[in-house]
Order: sequence, then structure tokens, then C-alpha cells
Amino acid sequence: MTLLPEDWLSEADFARGAATKVEMPAHPDALIAAGPERLTAMFRAFGSLPADNAVFRIAETRVFPGGNSGLKLMLTVDYMRDDPALDRELFVKFSRDFTDPFRDRRRTELEAEVRLAQLARHPDFPVPVARPYFADFDPVSGTGVLITSRIPFGSGAVQPMRTKCLDHELPERMDYYRATVIALARLTAAAKSGRLSPQLEELFPFDRAAAEAELPIPGTPDEVEEKARAIAAMVREAPRIFPPEVAAPAFLDRFPAEARRFAEHEAAVKRFLYADLDYVALAHWNSNIDNAWFERGADGTLTCGLLDWGMVRPMNLGISLWGGLSAASPDLWDGGVEPLLALFIAECAAQGGPRLDPERLALHFDVSVAMMGLALMLDAPTLVARRLPDFVEAQNRLDPALRADQVGHGFLHVFTAFLELWAKRDFGAALGKVLSA
Repeated sequence: MTLLPEDWLSEADFARGAATKVEMPAHPDALIAAGPERLTAMFRAFGSLPADNAVFRIAETRVFPGGNSGLKLMLTVDYMRDDPALDRELFVKFSRDFTDPFRDRRRTELEAEVRLAQLARHPDFPVPVARPYFADFDPVSGTGVLITSRIPFGSGAVQPMRTKCLDHELPERMDYYRATVIALARLTAAAKSGRLSPQLEELFPFDRAAAEAELPIPGTPDEVEEKARAIAAMVREAPRIFPPEVAAPAFLDRFPAEARRFAEHEAAVKRFLYADLDYVALAHWNSNIDNAWFERGADGTLTCGLLDWGMVRPMNLGISLWGGLSAASPDLWDGGVEPLLALFIAECAAQGGPRLDPERLALHFDVSVAMMGLALMLDAPTLVARRLPDFVEAQNRLDPALRADQVGHGFLHVFTAFLELWAKRDFGAALGKVLSA
């Protein structure tokens, strides 16, 4: 298997990990060429392989397509000595993609996921994760490798992998959202109770100034208002693919001015989000159900583990909750938010975390959705028109024609949820509460 050009510079094939000091491969070809001896050294340095055992053979390799950053590899290995505690089926994530500069620009995103793999070995880590066998990163080159057990989707009790933004096709879909919200609550409780200390603080120190500076709303208030007007024009052009509350003239008339006010008071909103540390904790950035695996127990309860911890960090709980629910089925927004927030509060308290105030958490959630949407989705008309040029012809928001482009479909789905929540939950009023607090 060769993924790189033949004249690729050999000195870029490996980098020294900052934590383990091991020379780790930067891409699949380098890993395969280095062979089982290098994997043995990596696993032993990470503490996942006993000194009296070794990787004997790389039995199978298969490229795993997908993702928005580095290359990925399915790996099957044999060990010198059979050990039921060791996984043969492994999954490898590289931070780099030398074949695609656009994807390679995101190479630093794996660094946080590497630190999470280190923290996940803590005996009190409360959320199931794929077992880490190696995780390290070189900040100088941006080269990193994460090797974990492979989740057996669709085998035994593990349900098949779920596809992003198609939750409406699942029966009993609220069970999936409940499972991911419980996982987030347990992580919050473990972090806030001190059960993960001091490793948590060493691996994920909280920097309030840096948190408040993250994901700024792009442009001046005038520019934000202008882009919001373009969004309103897009909705008016294709009202059938948006919920009635979003297509309503009253909402489209007030949305640009309210978006402008958020831009004018961005600093104040971010100070509010990070002023009360009970509402800030280590959190998964994107716990949509396609980033999880699910099992249903004998009592019928659905539980989950979480995957793809890229960009994990201490953040406002509202941001994390929105990240996990943003791709949900459209019917969730009809009265489904408050029950899930209440579930988060109850589970967090039951697991030893702080007792959060329902109204305050709801306010954090609402302004978090507004801020994240304005930071990331103001150029929606351009992106949707480029990816789904025939979107105006779609009959409704679930029209199969909108799935013609996976990126465009996913973006439009989350963008619609953002607007629907703004219309139904009145983010303009939420901003007023923040400014008067």
C-alpha cells in the first residue's frame, strides 16, 4: 500500500512524540514499513503492552476513508503471546495528510485528542472510550498518532454505526440523545468533583482568556447584520426547506437586528459564559450520535461510549450540549430541549457534580447556540449554494435531493436547527437577560 508520492522526503516520515519520546510514524506507509518492532516500542512506551509481550506481525491493513483531517488506517496485529486483554483489531488516526494540504492544515486538532487518550486511562474516567494503545504528538511538526481498539459496530450488542444528520430515521431516537447527554453529565461531574485530579488540570489547564477568545464572530456589527440579511433572503427564496417558524416574516425581519446586537455585545456574552465555573468543565466538542457507539442492556436502557474527541477542552456546558445535539432530528426542537437539560442536571448532581440551576443552564444553552451559529454559519448562503445548487427546488427539509452532497447536507441540517432554535427560543430575549444580569 502506497499513499504518498514516491519522492516524499524520508525525514518527514517520523517525528518524536513529546510525551513518550518514541519515534512515531507520520503516515500509514511509514507505520507499515517500520513493522511490528516499532509498534511494540510505541505500545510499551505508552504502557499498553507488557514488557514480556510484543507485536509479532502486522496481519492486515486497510485505509479508512472519511474525516476532515489526517489519514486513518484499520490495523490488525498478532502478538507474540496470546492475551485476551489485548485487542488485535486496531484503529489508527494520523494528524497529517501529506497528500492533501487542505486537510493537512488541521493537523493540530489531534493534539487535544492525544491528551484525552492519556486522561482516559484514569481509573475514574466516567465515559467509555476506545481503549488507547498509543497516543502522542509532536508540536513542532504537528505530527501525531492515536492508536486505539476498534469499535465492533454492528457486532454482538454494539449497534451499527449511525450516520450524521439522519437521526429522524431512527425509532426511539430520544433514547440516543438521552444516552449522549448522560455521558456528558458524567464527564462534567467527574471533572468538577476532583475525581480526575491532578491529571485533569495537568493535561487540560483552563485558560479563561483563551476560552473567551475562541471562535469570534467574524466581521463588524454592520457586516454581521448584512450577512444575516443575506440569510433571511436565502430563507425567503426557499421557504419550503425551513420550518414555519423560521420562514415566518416576523422572524426574518427581526433576525438581522438581533444578530447585530450579539456582535455588538460579544465580549459581554463571553464573559457571562465563563464567569461561573460551575458551568465550565472538560467536555466533548461534538457528541452527535455518529461520534458514539451504542448498546442496549437487558433492561432496555441504551448506553453509549464516545469517539472522535478532537478539540476536547474545558468549555461552557451550553457549548458542549449544543455540539452534541446540533445534528439531532428536527422534532427534538419541539419541546425536547428542556427535558434533556433537566436530565443533564439530575445526572450531574447524582454523580457528585454541582447542582445546576435549570433556568441558568437554559440561558447558557441559548446564548451558546447563538454565538456558535454566528461564529460558524454566517456564510451559509454561499456554502449551501455552492454545495447544493438546486436547494431551492427541494420540497421540504427532508427531501432526498438535499443529500446530494454530504458536506452541504450536514451543514444545512445544523444551520436549520440553529435558526429554528433562535426563532422558537427567542435568542434576542436571552441576550437581554444576559445584559441585564
